[in-house]
Amino acid sequence: MINAIYASIWLFSLYKWGDWKNWKNYYSTILFFILGDFIYLYLLSDIYPMWKYEPYHIDGTMGITNTHVSLSIMAIKYPATVLIYLYHFPENNWKKQFGYLLLWVGLYSINEIIDLYYGVINYYNGWNFWWSIIMNIIIFSTLRIHYHNPILAWLMSIAFILCLWHIFNVPSTVFR
Repeated sequence: MINAIYASIWLFSLYKWGDWKNWKNYYSTILFFILGDFIYLYLLSDIYPMWKYEPYHIDGTMGITNTHVSLSIMAIKYPATVLIYLYHFPENNWKKQFGYLLLWVGLYSINEIIDLYYGVINYYNGWNFWWSIIMNIIIFSTLRIHYHNPILAWLMSIAFILCLWHIFNVPSTVFR
């Protein structure tokens, strides 16, 4: 149920504020965002998770799992985010750009605080809310970079993943 509420909020936000008519302009950045989470889901979610979604009450009784929640986020929240975030990103004013980035980091962080409060997300293997904030800063910075320079965004992402891999001592057994 909470998953459906979130999806509805993101779809409404997309309709109201997103550049959904020009989605093709953002398509590669949407795929970049989804692929990053999909790689996490595939490699770490079952074997060495940093976080996992725990379906809220009725969702769990309906058989919804961490994978279902993650896939719905990838299918609805991430495209909506990219289509709103990039469309309204301020041009030529670094102070406004920084403030806008912080606004989105704040939105995602508030969403996670709500999830934590209701037990919809749990952390594992040293991950915590502060790491999520750092991750949100990296995500929103990288999305903007990817939109203009995909190769640079991929290189930055690989470097960040390798750093996290080392910091969290991810075992090589995650490769199946």
